[in-house]
Amino acid sequence: MTELDSLLARGVMPGNIYFVGAGGIGMANLVRYFLSKGVNIAGYDRTSTPLTDALQAEGAQLTFNDDEKLIPEGFRNADNTLVVYTPAVGDDNRILSWFRSNGFMVIKRARLLGIITLHSRGICIAGSHGKTTTCSMTANILRNTPEGCNAFLGGILRNTGSNLVLSELSDLAVIEADEYDRSFHQLSPWIGVVTSCDPDHLDIYGDEAHYLEAFSKFTSLIRTGGYLIMHTGLKMRPDVRPGVKIYTYSGEAEGDWHAADIRYGEGSLSFTLEGPEGLRIPDIRLGVPVEINISNAVAAAAAALLAGASKEAVRKGLEEFRGAARRFEIHMDGSDGAPVLIDDYAHSPNEVKASINSVRKLYPGRKLSVIFQPHLYTRTRDFAPEFAEALSAADQVIMPEIYPARELPIPGVDTNLILNGVKSPEKTYCERKDLLNLIKITNFGILMTLGAADIDRMIPEIKEILKNRKADNDGR
Repeated sequence: MTELDSLLARGVMPGNIYFVGAGGIGMANLVRYFLSKGVNIAGYDRTSTPLTDALQAEGAQLTFNDDEKLIPEGFRNADNTLVVYTPAVGDDNRILSWFRSNGFMVIKRARLLGIITLHSRGICIAGSHGKTTTCSMTANILRNTPEGCNAFLGGILRNTGSNLVLSELSDLAVIEADEYDRSFHQLSPWIGVVTSCDPDHLDIYGDEAHYLEAFSKFTSLIRTGGYLIMHTGLKMRPDVRPGVKIYTYSGEAEGDWHAADIRYGEGSLSFTLEGPEGLRIPDIRLGVPVEINISNAVAAAAAALLAGASKEAVRKGLEEFRGAARRFEIHMDGSDGAPVLIDDYAHSPNEVKASINSVRKLYPGRKLSVIFQPHLYTRTRDFAPEFAEALSAADQVIMPEIYPARELPIPGVDTNLILNGVKSPEKTYCERKDLLNLIKITNFGILMTLGAADIDRMIPEIKEILKNRKADNDGR
């Protein structure tokens, strides 16, 4: 065991950490966390973004060129520098290769999160969808307790403007447990939550059986004396240690924790939380009043209550919750006569279906147009019919080319694999570079942008187009 290994086992960090892929949303919260602990931070990312700008302003030394000569001198000593990377960075990365060939300790981001959970009470929230919102809700509830919490989020919590929540008083750590590359197997949860396990990342898992097996493995990591909170009806079979209490939950009237007396009205959504042993919290109002958030709120409330939060903290945290960026984010609400504009990270068929259904309930009777940007060739190949079925619930579907992310093209796999199966009255293929021009000449009642790629970067321009059109109409 090296000296660094020994330090990490005791939860002691070295003086320097270099992050390869520092600008990723899941890496950035670790950058911020260790900056707050006084650790010297440097790193590399492929492109400069508002998030990397913020990290630099907070003290991180970042470079955007894959050149090992740009590694700062203070981070070239293997004895006092830990290197952390994300699987999104390829093995051909020159900076990563330099560290590996020069004897540095190089670990995945997931292992660093795992070390944090070893030395805290981890509330680790997993799921093919819903985990970012549930994590953010849990953190926002616990922020209303005297001790607060630490939270490592997969999105920007709009209440704080950050993907990191810090508390010097709390040993709680709310962590988004990512199943990609089996990363969540590095964690040691005290409370484990499973929101969903619809098959995804089949490029990693191969088939649904292995995907479900990975979630079962995650549940086996929950500490004795801890808790598993899992959505009702999941195919995944839990495999917990003796002494782990299992609870079920749902957004409907079933499960140990569930919502009852759900009420919609005047743009608001409220419900009563019912739990074990007669627990009841009436009239909880959701700060982001959409149907898909009911079950997320139930899971978040259950986890927070088990961690010691009061009923009032639950009520306040959920009512004041403003959402995570890109999770059903309403940019224009249509109150001034302009179109409604909503952006959502939905990138699996069930997420797409749930998002569209929520819009239908929130704005009944209005024409719904969806721009869906497919993310990954493998995901498109594996779930094209399911995507087509989900998108068919919209009145108009517009789709650009596939966003490849880390993947190379697959012969025969393109946007039309989905679009050809869509049954909406209007459907159009439009390359990303031409989307703004199409938006300028199209009338919308509700425009929703969906996907896990970079469609959100166009939101400011889309918003401006829709506002200008509304102004033009007012001036006629």
